[in-house]
Amino acid sequence: MTGSDAVPAGSAARPRRIGMMGGSFDPVHVAHVALAETALRHLALDEVRWIPVGQAWQKARQLAPGADRLAMVQAAIAHEPRFVLDDCEVRREGPSYTIDTVRALQSRWPEAEWAMIIGQDQYANLPTWHGWEELLDRVTLAVACRGDAQPQAPAALQQRAHRAVRLPLPPYHVSSTDIRSRLAQGVAPSTLVPALVPEPVARYIATHQLYAAGAPR
Repeated sequence: MTGSDAVPAGSAARPRRIGMMGGSFDPVHVAHVALAETALRHLALDEVRWIPVGQAWQKARQLAPGADRLAMVQAAIAHEPRFVLDDCEVRREGPSYTIDTVRALQSRWPEAEWAMIIGQDQYANLPTWHGWEELLDRVTLAVACRGDAQPQAPAALQQRAHRAVRLPLPPYHVSSTDIRSRLAQGVAPSTLVPALVPEPVARYIATHQLYAAGAPR
């Protein structure tokens, strides 16, 4: 289900709680899925919207095509009906600014409560984001932390009121960078299952020969 046709159902008891999980997902991996599942439980979310970036203005390297990244995310999340693939940033022209996405989503569902799922590294770099001050006013930040660590706000955020909650990070040691490197070295996608990528994602990578030597990394 994509963001263009998924309509959250209303709730008489409380406002609908929606999590947003953005990223390049190049490729999506098991830690992404585990984190989103943790967010569903820990924050009592009604859904998590997965939002693959279109033009990643803070990344120098070339990403895999948006259509492939969307397809991999769809394959990874098909098991959970509360996960929704949202293609708004891939469809939107120009740099993918999170604030533009948040504005658009909140205009569609103004009564919902919104949580943005991020890692500690993103939390630390948030003051470099376009429109970050407005972003703080619009969403609760759900910051993924390892072990017993607590979210560490950078100086600019310490001086500005905002809502932040700790999200326990599942104990996975996996990164998209490492996965791309392995595949470029000729490792078969099937060998990355189940430790690094979901099996449907590995099948897609193999079928479309993504991340092979000479492909964008």
